[in-house]
Amino acid sequence: MREFDAGQFEIAVIGAGHAGIEAALSAARLGVSTIVFTISLDAVGNMPCNPAIGGTGKGHLVRELDALGGEMARAADECCIQYRLLNKGKGPAVWSLRAQADRRRYQERMKAVLERQPCLTVRQGEVVEIGVEDGRVSSVLLATGARFRVKAVILATGTYLAGRTIVGEWVEDSGPDGMHAAGRLGECLKKLGLPLRRFKTGTPPRVNARTVDFDEMEVQTGDELPVPFSYSTPDPPVNQAVCYLTWTTGETKRIVQENLDRAPMYSGLIEGVGPRYCPSFETKIVRFPDKRRHQLFVEPMGLHTEELYIQGFSSSMPEEVQLQMLHSVPGLRRAAITRPAYAIEYDCIDPLALTPALEVKALPGLYGAGQFNGSSGYEEAAVQGFMAGVNAVRKLKDLPPFVLSRAESYIGTLIDDLVTKGTNEPYRMMTSRSEYRLLLRQDNADFRLTRRGYEIGLVPEERLKAVEEKYDAVQREIKRLTHTGASPSPRLTEFLASKDTADAPGGAPLAALLRRPGIHYSELAPFDPDRPDLSAGIAEQVEISVKYEGYIRRQEKQVEDLRRMERHRLPPDLDYLSIQGLRLEAREKLHAVRPADLGQAARISGVSPADVAALMIFLESMQDRQTEKP
Repeated sequence: MREFDAGQFEIAVIGAGHAGIEAALSAARLGVSTIVFTISLDAVGNMPCNPAIGGTGKGHLVRELDALGGEMARAADECCIQYRLLNKGKGPAVWSLRAQADRRRYQERMKAVLERQPCLTVRQGEVVEIGVEDGRVSSVLLATGARFRVKAVILATGTYLAGRTIVGEWVEDSGPDGMHAAGRLGECLKKLGLPLRRFKTGTPPRVNARTVDFDEMEVQTGDELPVPFSYSTPDPPVNQAVCYLTWTTGETKRIVQENLDRAPMYSGLIEGVGPRYCPSFETKIVRFPDKRRHQLFVEPMGLHTEELYIQGFSSSMPEEVQLQMLHSVPGLRRAAITRPAYAIEYDCIDPLALTPALEVKALPGLYGAGQFNGSSGYEEAAVQGFMAGVNAVRKLKDLPPFVLSRAESYIGTLIDDLVTKGTNEPYRMMTSRSEYRLLLRQDNADFRLTRRGYEIGLVPEERLKAVEEKYDAVQREIKRLTHTGASPSPRLTEFLASKDTADAPGGAPLAALLRRPGIHYSELAPFDPDRPDLSAGIAEQVEISVKYEGYIRRQEKQVEDLRRMERHRLPPDLDYLSIQGLRLEAREKLHAVRPADLGQAARISGVSPADVAALMIFLESMQDRQTEKP
């Protein structure tokens, strides 16, 4: 193969899945010449696992990405066909939006956005080598011999890197959906000294809707009043499809148990580590032997296809066993498989090798995003791609890295968990991972992050002003409710009795009534003649802010404690191995992670509170010595 000079770009993005899309768009929108490579242009924005955006914790990420200026939320609102707000029966901290996507429409839309973006070139081709000169990234080489000179590279390889697809005893080197794998690039990364590991994920079977008996299943409709993902979507989305719920049976369980010797998960054929929170169905049977049945959600792949996705039925069983499993489930007894379920193994990096800016510590100019960083999921990938793109640009422009705190975003929590604690399995975002989840709600992501998006140059000024006006209105209404009372009346007494709450014989401030359990802002309208005409979004913020005021203040105090720790910056060249007050394990972990501040140091696995105290004493003594110098 003869190489040739194919041109120069500032940034190259390898992969055009959900991470690569956001990385390429954020870099190009900041005015930097960018090229994005994909093994197949027909796989841009592909959804090889499930045709959905959002979910518990994941919906928060999509909303935050939108507030910062990312693309996924807008694409979802144009291409999703059913919306549901999950956990509505619980507190607002765990409400999460999830929507079924029209898979092909989403791909087409994202491909068109990339193609039309100024400063961005979209290129089909397999990257097989990353060139390095003087200790930093300098080029990328395609299998065809085309070498592109670049100053930074973002690896968003998804499950393609040394990908291996497994169905029972059948194994093939490939990426998702039969695309060919990226093997030579993986070898290059190993030669560059990157600490790679082997992870695994899986998909469920797809079936033809004509062979499904829907009358044996429970209909799952979308929300009556759907909420969009993007704050900039002007009109509520329209639900255009329904999903269905069914259950596995004792027969399904028996089939799996009798064929476990053929399950690659248990025969030793699969080497990679799979996600704990999204296991294969056979793993569920082994892990929960006393559970009689498991939920399965039957979801459309789009409006113009008969393919259905069986959520909850991920497997790598042989195809004939998969057929037996399907045919043991009500509604699926005649189901014809269009695509069998499969497991896929792939290489990824140990995220402890990355900085909080997602740059590889040992190789300047090389960034990671998405499943390459050890995470799982489209939403986790998208936000990392966005952050990697922004940070690659900022480094080229000699600007400080853009790093979000875990106290201000789920994005910050995700990245901090990866680069500080590492992960031994594909990392999935959940609301339980955030200690500040009452502050980091999906409904207020615009309040938390729109200004940050404006500061980095990806949110226009008019959008920032609109958000500021929205929350000014929220504060005005909270103040009015605090100083406006509901007069005593038989009607008020009757209303409070209907809510099983104490009477207010002398009347009460509207804010005090709103704080009572079971009373909603809209229900106070009859007792509030001066009530302003507010949008649904403002009214929601008013109600949440008033009802949870005490809890919110408590978490704000916790955030201030964290920020106090983060103000203790740690020198990047600090020699942890020589600090005598630290335990040996803490020295080694601190030396490997090289935390940016004391707060990050405290979150490293293996660093105890006593180690943090010793580190603080060392910092203070170091500062005293510097002060004493003439």
